Amino acid sequence: MPERNTISWNGLISGYVKNGMTWEAREAFDKMPERNVVSWTAMLRGYVQEGRLKEAREIFDEMPERNVVAWTTMINGYVIHDKVDLARKLFEVMPGKNEVTWTAMLMGYTRSGRIEEAAELFDAMPFQSAPACNEMIMGFGHDGQVTEARRVFDQMTEKDDGIRPNFPSMISTLSVCGSLATLNHGREVHAQLVRSLFDCDVYVCSVLITMYMKCGDLVNGKRVFDRFTSKDTVMWNSIITGYAQHGLGKEALQVFYDMVSSGVPPDEVTFIGVLSACSYTGRVKEGLQLFESMKSKYLVNPKTEHYSCVVDLLGRAGKLNEAMNLIRDMSVEADACVWGALLGACRIHNRLDMAEVVAKKLLLLEPENTGHYILLSNIYSSQGRWRDVAALRSNMRVQSLSKSPGCSWIEVEKKVHTFTGGDITSHPEHAVILRMVEKLDGLIIEVGYSPDGSFVLHDVEEEEKVHNLRHHSEKLAVAYGILKVPKGMPIRIMKNLRVCGDCHAAIKLIAKVTEREIVLRDANRFHHFKDGSCSCGDYW
Repeated sequence: MPERNTISWNGLISGYVKNGMTWEAREAFDKMPERNVVSWTAMLRGYVQEGRLKEAREIFDEMPERNVVAWTTMINGYVIHDKVDLARKLFEVMPGKNEVTWTAMLMGYTRSGRIEEAAELFDAMPFQSAPACNEMIMGFGHDGQVTEARRVFDQMTEKDDGIRPNFPSMISTLSVCGSLATLNHGREVHAQLVRSLFDCDVYVCSVLITMYMKCGDLVNGKRVFDRFTSKDTVMWNSIITGYAQHGLGKEALQVFYDMVSSGVPPDEVTFIGVLSACSYTGRVKEGLQLFESMKSKYLVNPKTEHYSCVVDLLGRAGKLNEAMNLIRDMSVEADACVWGALLGACRIHNRLDMAEVVAKKLLLLEPENTGHYILLSNIYSSQGRWRDVAALRSNMRVQSLSKSPGCSWIEVEKKVHTFTGGDITSHPEHAVILRMVEKLDGLIIEVGYSPDGSFVLHDVEEEEKVHNLRHHSEKLAVAYGILKVPKGMPIRIMKNLRVCGDCHAAIKLIAKVTEREIVLRDANRFHHFKDGSCSCGDYW
């Protein structure tokens, strides 16, 4: 090029930066006879992209002048690479902050789990833009604060400054509602989607189906699915996975075959759904046939998630040796998910010999995962091996590991009420809840309930075991639901862990004596309790 000006040099540097060629970009930058703020900012962006924050900060500090783009690029670099405190220091001294800078700083807090600081920053914003609102909705959702997420969404609908719930905000809010099983909030967002004419979008419909299924509302989930004629793979997967979570293996398999006959090819997610459905309902033969057909018929290579489903399928059915053989013959390396499925099966079938071997594998793969310690502790305690339980717990204390407490929640009149196992007095209505727990306990004992002390993980007297079982979080939530949810309406509860066997037996009888339908979603699946039985057929 016979004559090069600043624009041509900047074009060259920007081209190098966009292609990840930072060394070449710096070489051109150093040769420039004259630089402007665009040149400096392009070089700054190159270092930020590569995570070379030291060099990026050196460029930033050397800049003779900085515009809002340069400031935001440096702040965003710190945010992306988890240097949130450094980002905040720069943010505090930045002149003329704009909407993008505020949102970048907000994102740093929400995505690092510092939701309280994010909320303070959000409230201090001179302009709460739609991207900022979306970020807060997602942040509150990940933190389990569904009420706060919904509050931000409602603020968007009430504002007079032109900001309205947009596509991302509605999708984020729906995802929060699904994750936390807050059906009433989800229905309201669905209505907003209809008013905004977003409900005809295939992606929106998939999210709606997932939300309804996760909230235990199968009827509306299926209704959304049926009204959409042009279904893509994601939509089919949403309904298959939903049926699987509810233990409806027959229905999940039928939808799978309908999907194939309609010409939509199944993918990896499809097979996770159908294999899970077979596992949850004990369909060993169909599950193994589908697993074999994945690669041969549908050209989908099995991954560790699929092997995990098959190990779970065999393990639940008591075929633990076959499950171990499958792991040994896997075409990919078995991960913690696969070994975890086998350890869960050892817990169900009291195979302590195999459990100890599997647990050692898991503790090597995930030494900081308390779930593996707890599951092995469960097996030891069920067989009265309290010394081994104490040794495991001592090992956890040495490594500063702690068990996540059992936690259940229920939505009543648009408010989420949370209960933690053993924490009896934190709820403002604890006295009336405890009276209901005692009343229900008496009613189900009359129809044959006997507390199962094997689910208490401490070597204590039988009377104390009964007391501990009575105050499991799901029982407290059920009692509150019976007090507050009108008759004729299902009581919907969510739990962060797998429901224990004693609570499962008790809630079946509670549903019978109170003539109520109780829908419980635990960490693995849904349980629909009605007339003394559960939809899982006691197979979970």
